[in-house]
Amino acid sequence: MKVVLISTYEMGRQPFGLASPAAWLKRAGAEVSCCDVSRQPLDEAAVQAADLVAFYIPMHTATRLAVRLAPRVRSLNPRAHLCFYGLYAPVNEEFLRELGAGTILGGEFEPELVALAERLEAGRAGPQQEPRISLERFHFVTPDRSGLPPPGEYARLIVPGRGRRIAGYTEASRGCKHFCRHCPIVPIYGGHFRVVDREVVLEDIRRQVAAGARHITFGDPDFFNGIGHSVAIVRRLHEEFPDLSYDVTIKIEHLLKHRGHLATLRDTGCLFVTSAVESVDDRVLALLDKGHTRQDFLEAVRLCREASLTLAPTFVAFTPWTTLETYRALLACIAELDLIPNVAPIQLAIRLLIPAGSRLLERPEVLSIIGEFDHAALTYRWIHPDPRMDELCSQIQSLVKRREAQRATRRAIFREIWRLAHQHSCPPHDGETGFRRRELQTELGGGKGPEAARAIQPPDDRDRIDRAAIPYINEPWYC
Repeated sequence: MKVVLISTYEMGRQPFGLASPAAWLKRAGAEVSCCDVSRQPLDEAAVQAADLVAFYIPMHTATRLAVRLAPRVRSLNPRAHLCFYGLYAPVNEEFLRELGAGTILGGEFEPELVALAERLEAGRAGPQQEPRISLERFHFVTPDRSGLPPPGEYARLIVPGRGRRIAGYTEASRGCKHFCRHCPIVPIYGGHFRVVDREVVLEDIRRQVAAGARHITFGDPDFFNGIGHSVAIVRRLHEEFPDLSYDVTIKIEHLLKHRGHLATLRDTGCLFVTSAVESVDDRVLALLDKGHTRQDFLEAVRLCREASLTLAPTFVAFTPWTTLETYRALLACIAELDLIPNVAPIQLAIRLLIPAGSRLLERPEVLSIIGEFDHAALTYRWIHPDPRMDELCSQIQSLVKRREAQRATRRAIFREIWRLAHQHSCPPHDGETGFRRRELQTELGGGKGPEAARAIQPPDDRDRIDRAAIPYINEPWYC
């Protein structure tokens, strides 16, 4: 049985979603070729010889790229069985079947890929027999990364004053306990999460360190979903590799709940924590079921600073409920908290995606504004009731793309975004959301004098830290 596993995009990371099933399939006797087309050309010879070609689609961008590549794969080898697996496979099943997919797998896909390969080898092609979504508990095996480009060919960590580091990537858990409405994990895992065996995680990291990695990104949707599991891993990791750094993703809610372990992260080599803040408008946060408020975000910033831990917030800056006033308030909040260097500029241009299966479709506020499902874009289209917001979003997306290509600093890009946002006219406040600039000023320091003035003036570059003072991965796109 010859199997080709294809990854199209995973934010510059060496894909765990190829390395893990590759180990499972090889253990079952399959001949496996891995192809990460974000870093290497498609191996046409391997595709032409394959019995099974499986696309890994863990995110929206990866899925759109896989959809474009699938016809080429079919033309190279019409007899191969085509499979799509990952978070975006089950929710896009109908469309993927039209592209020729014989099998769709979501959730814990490794055992099901092995079952599929064994079924095909036994000559039982037929209709899919494997579950579309499996949440089976099992023991993982150490990922096999031998068929992938080395870690040095992927995104790097930029460290202030210490240059670049080769960054590895692993996962200590999958799924999530929470039910954020816009999250693609929820339709698949439904509040469940599964841990990767501790020794498997550590051995995967050891092998990446041996291959040159000096930093590890933990790709768990929320590293503190299983607090005992994750803390035990980073403590062991630090004992074994005291100079190795890492980064994690943690909900605001968990940063507050497990505040006592922020120092643990710092002391074991964590350089920064990514957190999906999404908005500083409490109405939007409630609609998304984020589980935190604007005040919780402010508290998380304070706690991370007390622990000398860098917080890297991410946002869904443009939603159907975002107004010019609340968008400006987001910029003001970032500036007042001195988080400009911590925020990748693209985060200020992200527009809400409503993919198939999204829990957002349960809300009447969403159903009233969406159009038909756009198969090419793999999302429901929506138009903002205020045309200025869609125009502003488009302008900021173009600005960020152009200025990132020119290697402008985050602070310089932020100032240009600020100016764009303030070129439009809008009322002094949005009565529907109740978000007043003076409220923000009160929360952040009294609302008088220079601090209040900064809430309505472009942030000053003087005496401020620049992008290079904050550690970051140099491929910031996040969707």
